[in-house]
Amino acid sequence: MNKKDYYKTLNISKSANDREIKRAYKRLAVKYHPDRNNNSKLSEKKFKEIKEAYEILINPEKRSAYDQYGHSAFEQNSSGNDFNGSFTSSTDFGDIFGDVFGDIFENSNSRENHRGSDLQYNISLNLEEAVKGTIKEIHIPSLQRCHTCNGNKTQTGTIPENCNTCHGKGNIHMRKGFFTVQQTCPSCQGQGKFIKNPCYTCNGYGRIQKSKKLSIKIPAGIDNNDKIRLNNEGEAGENGAASGDLYIQVNIKKHPIFKRKKNDLYCEIPINFTLAALGGKVEVPTLNGKVKIQIPPETQTGKLFRVKGKGVQSIRNYITGDLLCKIIVETPINLNQYQKKLLNDLNYSLKGNQGETNNPRSKRFFDGVKKFFQDLTK
Repeated sequence: MNKKDYYKTLNISKSANDREIKRAYKRLAVKYHPDRNNNSKLSEKKFKEIKEAYEILINPEKRSAYDQYGHSAFEQNSSGNDFNGSFTSSTDFGDIFGDVFGDIFENSNSRENHRGSDLQYNISLNLEEAVKGTIKEIHIPSLQRCHTCNGNKTQTGTIPENCNTCHGKGNIHMRKGFFTVQQTCPSCQGQGKFIKNPCYTCNGYGRIQKSKKLSIKIPAGIDNNDKIRLNNEGEAGENGAASGDLYIQVNIKKHPIFKRKKNDLYCEIPINFTLAALGGKVEVPTLNGKVKIQIPPETQTGKLFRVKGKGVQSIRNYITGDLLCKIIVETPINLNQYQKKLLNDLNYSLKGNQGETNNPRSKRFFDGVKKFFQDLTK
């Protein structure tokens, strides 16, 4: 008799892992279990097919043989597979929940639930520290393993005893109709152990609140909101489990001169209008000293000058950004009478046709304003 492909029976791909196989089996087994279908013969047959497919694919050796030879791999030894026997009451929801739910949830919980919590510490740096890198000393309050009992929770010379309710398993099974439900043991809260003689230091908790000092190396080029992960520097785990991790959240303070955008630095350079008009050199700051840039004649406010390689070296690809200087032409204030006379003379010389050449943007603007009002009066 031709049998249906086991992978199609469970509706999974041939690359499915054990977790996917178990989930598929659980879903289909619950759906087709005879107890849920009035002991239907069709459901019983379907359930047997699902169980057969599961027991082959969940076994690495049998799955490998099936992948190579198909159903023929088991035709000579069908008696050992117990797939052709009748469905019995022993194949109930307790088996399904115990074998599948337990493997998926119970074991993962025992591995992960007692791992120490991750912690986050916010650290503030100035721009120079972030760009060049530094070492910071911090103090972290957290739950640390008790030094007296070394996390064992009991007094010296004693050991935890198995819980009498769950017999050390940490969970109990309760039958509700055709379901068997797994619950955390109410007596030991899932620990599986009972502390008869708790440690005097931690009161049987295994951990104590403590502050520890750490020296944090801040890598050069780190940016705002970047995080540094320190493995196993979080809270201690329970029952000897691994500690959590510590995340250092970086906050860069506002700088009085520079603004950072990725790996480039930006700053504003104020110059007087004489330098802007005639040109010349101006000294600008960088994070590594000063440099001079050439201001060409007739430079307008808002002009950007790029100084190559004076930005920030990337923490990821080690490429160094640039410094971009925005020119701000400053209007002079607190003028004396002589200075005002010079400006009046300059203003007089700029009037007429010659002024149109000296101030082309003003000429275009006021011509546009004039045309605007002329159009309104038409």
